[in-house]
Amino acid sequence: MKPSHTLPVIGITMGDPVGIGPEIMVKALNNPKIYTLCRPLIIGDSIIIQQALTLLGFKHEINIINDPDKGKYQFNTLDIMDISALHIDCESLLEPTIETGIAMQDYIIKGIDLALDNHISALVTCPITKTALKLAGSQFHGHTELLAHRTNTSDYAMMLSGKKLTVVLVTIHIPLSKVSACLTVEDIIKKIKLTHTTLKNRFNIKMPKIAVAGLNPHAGEASMFGHEEEKIIVPAVRTAKKEGIKIFGPLPPDTVFYKAVNKGYDAVVCMYHDQGLIPFKLVHFKDGVNTTIGLPIIRTSVDHGTAYDIAWQGIADQSSLTEAIKMAVFQATNKESGTNG
Repeated sequence: MKPSHTLPVIGITMGDPVGIGPEIMVKALNNPKIYTLCRPLIIGDSIIIQQALTLLGFKHEINIINDPDKGKYQFNTLDIMDISALHIDCESLLEPTIETGIAMQDYIIKGIDLALDNHISALVTCPITKTALKLAGSQFHGHTELLAHRTNTSDYAMMLSGKKLTVVLVTIHIPLSKVSACLTVEDIIKKIKLTHTTLKNRFNIKMPKIAVAGLNPHAGEASMFGHEEEKIIVPAVRTAKKEGIKIFGPLPPDTVFYKAVNKGYDAVVCMYHDQGLIPFKLVHFKDGVNTTIGLPIIRTSVDHGTAYDIAWQGIADQSSLTEAIKMAVFQATNKESGTNG
């Protein structure tokens, strides 16, 4: 076991203060095993965290710091960088406001900057909502867009990963009716390359096996059910194969995920949001992790939302956040060691 002072510092943003973020954060850090893996740093609001501790009946000490190097990083102590000081009653509010939306965005910006400056080894984010960002006057729709802008990244992708299944999305939040028009050979190639590089450098897989899902039923069935496979997806797969990537496809979407879950592939590149998210959440509803690939920093996240309907009742499940922290540590360790880099 590594000495505690050599463990990676993992910054964890609190997310929407009136969502389940503060609760799942306190629950996740109530596990002593986390402190054997990393030095967790809360980026948020000590007033809100104290409310979460009171709600759950936990007696952890709060240690407010301005420098990640000043943390105690020991079980029963929560090291917090105070970015806001919200004097609100979260249990009765239960909906975002301009004030909470601004604070929520500020946590993320601080976390990104800490990671860019190498003050933390990775960033883990608790859930936010587009509604709160809009109330705050933000130009961004979510974490991913803000991360890409702040890190000056043009090529990035959403990867969702669990012990059994990993998926990467070519298109994300667009209407299903526009997916076909938005698919390009170039973009699919970029997503395949990002997936390949991430699996090698951050997941320690020497020769990743990547499947590419078709868009249409039976992957088009020789263009009987659509031309996107032959015109767009096949050329992208051929190019990736020529560059030495172990790539398969386009494969019928109704069978590719079954094969991936049974260790046939290390990841599946999917053409649109629900194509990847439906099978992923069927398998990893509680323990799935969202990680943004292509960034110069490591970022993982829960794969669920703010859940206002159950927030501040003490019943939210912290499993996804726990797994996100573990994955951040795993990626940071591989990056630090230069594995397959």
